[in-house]
Amino acid sequence: MQEEINSSKSELWSLSLRDLFYKYVRFLPIFVLSVALALFVAYAYLRYATPIYSVGGTLYIKSEGQGGRQDKFEDLFVNDKALNIQSEIEVLRSKPLMQRVVDKLHLQLSYFSIGKIKSTNIYIQGPIKMLPYKIADSSRAFSLKIKFTEPNRFKVNESENDFKFGDKFANNFGEFVLVKNTASSVVGEYKIDWYPSINAAGAYASALAINPKTLGTGILSISMQTPNPALGSDIINTLMEEYATYTKEEKNKASDQTLEFIDARLVILGREIDSIQNALLVYSQNNNLINIDVQSNSYFENVSGFDKQINDQLLQLNVADMIRDYMLDKKNEFKKVVVPSSLGLPDGTLNSLVESYNTAQLERQRMIDGNVPVDHPMFKEKNGEIEQLRISTIENLANIRRSFISSIEKFQRQSATSQGQLQSLPFKAKEYNEIKRQVESKQALYKLLQEKKEETAISRAANIPNSKIIDKAAAPSVPVKPNKRAIQIMAILLGLGLPAMVIFIGEVLNDKVTTRFDIEKITPAPILGEVGHSYSDKVLIVNKTTRSMVAEQFRIIRSNLQYILNKSEKSVILVSSSFSGEGKSFISTNMAAVLALAGRKTIILEFDIRKPKVLSGLGMPKGPGITNYLVGKANLEDLVRPVEGHDNLYVMGCGPVPPNPSELLLDKKVEEMFAWMRENFDMVIVDTAPVGMVSDAMTLGKFADSTLYLVRQGHTFKKQVALIDEFYQDNKLPKVSIIINDVKMKPGYGYYGYGRYGYGYGYGYGSYYEEEHPPQTFFEKFLAIIDFRKWFKKKRK
Repeated sequence: MQEEINSSKSELWSLSLRDLFYKYVRFLPIFVLSVALALFVAYAYLRYATPIYSVGGTLYIKSEGQGGRQDKFEDLFVNDKALNIQSEIEVLRSKPLMQRVVDKLHLQLSYFSIGKIKSTNIYIQGPIKMLPYKIADSSRAFSLKIKFTEPNRFKVNESENDFKFGDKFANNFGEFVLVKNTASSVVGEYKIDWYPSINAAGAYASALAINPKTLGTGILSISMQTPNPALGSDIINTLMEEYATYTKEEKNKASDQTLEFIDARLVILGREIDSIQNALLVYSQNNNLINIDVQSNSYFENVSGFDKQINDQLLQLNVADMIRDYMLDKKNEFKKVVVPSSLGLPDGTLNSLVESYNTAQLERQRMIDGNVPVDHPMFKEKNGEIEQLRISTIENLANIRRSFISSIEKFQRQSATSQGQLQSLPFKAKEYNEIKRQVESKQALYKLLQEKKEETAISRAANIPNSKIIDKAAAPSVPVKPNKRAIQIMAILLGLGLPAMVIFIGEVLNDKVTTRFDIEKITPAPILGEVGHSYSDKVLIVNKTTRSMVAEQFRIIRSNLQYILNKSEKSVILVSSSFSGEGKSFISTNMAAVLALAGRKTIILEFDIRKPKVLSGLGMPKGPGITNYLVGKANLEDLVRPVEGHDNLYVMGCGPVPPNPSELLLDKKVEEMFAWMRENFDMVIVDTAPVGMVSDAMTLGKFADSTLYLVRQGHTFKKQVALIDEFYQDNKLPKVSIIINDVKMKPGYGYYGYGRYGYGYGYGYGSYYEEEHPPQTFFEKFLAIIDFRKWFKKKRK
């Protein structure tokens, strides 16, 4: 038993898939039209959408570690700490760097060719070029529309006057000259947009995408998406070149500041040396001093040693004073290179402070270059750090100075002791040596600065950029947007999906019975047969000579009915439905006629007392009927009326409509009437009121052997099939069987829809039936042409 149930479910599922296929196949023209329309829209979009190209290049940023220095002078002015890749990415994205690119490529001007539907960015490939001589307001953007009225002559912003190439024209935005960028004639319309450099730089910088190509390396991938590939490649290549120039300039700034400082000190020292040397020369001439050293060699042997030590200390004291004076000057507080070299002062603390101070100054400069606001907490913190280092350095210099002064005073005291031995020397000789000592001190300092100047100049000449271009950006020929294949696939999917969704929603919202499967999936009640739509004007279409499809369907139902009635000789069949309009009278009349054709004496009882239609459908006049018998005013023999032209077919009308039909059916005479009918007729067809509306059918059900429950396609609600299942499962009506009425042949329902048993729906009429044909609409003719089932049938044949 379980296997039979599973087999039945499998068959239903198989049928549902086929139903689904045929159901959607019948909408093939709509799908074709929808796909065609979607592809046309896709074509129009691809035709007129602005293509976007992705342009990219690769840049390698070298990271230089801090090298060992033997002289703190170089540590003061040169910063070569390891680079922070993320910081360099921000520099590459910065507006100031992009502004250099804009200025170099003249990207303040954008050229567009105006078409009928869209405008195209033509960059430098266009036939025209504008030279701005004067901009009225450089902080505001503006547009100029150039329309060529004839070859090589144009109007600007719909002006009355026209110009030719090379003419200077003026308007509210400034003065300009348009020059030719091609050898051929120029026609058409163009638009030229001008933006301030900073605005253009911001727009292009925001379009950049900069990411490490491989994590942990200094290789950066620089890309941007642009409607003009040549423009994008020029921007990226120029950006990489300008970045290299920028980094080299940053390195040169330290050297330039050092050279500037040394040059200034050399000028001052040169003047001081000249002055002292002149004083020495004048003193020697005035006092006739020719060779003091030879004359006083033996006397000054001891003094010379102390003097040398004093000179050394004075030299270092001068260097310390020079650095101290420079740092005390507030003008030098936040210069990019602010502290001169320690110039070889042998103090480790001072050298460490100088290095830290210089590092902090250069980090502050990088923040400025990176557009860090001056009120940013990090910027303020860096300023505080620099000030603290400056104060610490000044304090350290003061300590060093005191140490030098102490040493000088010590050596001077010792020298004074030795000079006591020189009292015999003339005072002039002593004065001469003092002046000469000053000259030597200044000359030594002058020589030191000259050496450092040469070293710094050599270092500056050896500076190279800290970046290298690996791959230059090239203009691609294939855009990344719009993606032609993706758009076309999306169009096809939308073309198929939208009508499918509409059809599916229509099916979901359709609460009427449409297919046989709609019934079978709700109730296991047997479906006795299906009756197609009749285009005849008559209700009674079954007779001896008719071979119409509908008549044959009734004959098949007659055959199937034998298995329900178990070949009983005499039977009462109840015909009902859920509500009015489902064709009970039509089915009752023709079922009676087809049973009468089989030689069975058949009568139709018009028990739909409230709304009788049997007699009117047969074209017979009304008269006394069932209600007259039930109230005792007529005999049953007198109420039976034969149907003309149909042997063995009789009918009993309902008679006058009573005010209480439900109560009237509870009379004992109803039982007597059915007993009389069984004695006198082989088949009794009871046309009752809809069971879903009144209780008449339930009352008469006890007298019937079987119930034919009608379901009309496109008319009966699916939820009412549940009522049939309740009658069938609970045996509220005897042997419930379902007849599907008014089945209309639709493409998509074919053999596996309502053509389960053929009936001409699956195999075509051919010569089997005489069938009336409704007039075909244009859409039906088109569907008939593309009906794939005909091809399948031909193949089967």
